Amino acid sequence: MTGETTLRETIGRLGKAIETLEATVAARFEQQVDATEIEAEVQRMNADRAKLAQELDNSEARAERLENANREVSRRLVTAMETIRAVLDR
Repeated sequence: MTGETTLRETIGRLGKAIETLEATVAARFEQQVDATEIEAEVQRMNADRAKLAQELDNSEARAERLENANREVSRRLVTAMETIRAVLDR
């Protein structure tokens, strides 16, 4: 019986070891899935960041063009007002 008991104990330990291995593999697989999802999210965030950076650059360029146009309009208004004053002073 001692041999049979030892065999049963060994089979029981082997069963527990297999269960532990299966649980470890399942946890590792879950971590891998999580890491893949995180990597995909980081890639989406980087794409969004690049898009936002481009939009910001475009907005800054447009703001600069508007500022330049504003200065030109202001300059022309000053010139027109001076011309009108000169005509009225005659």
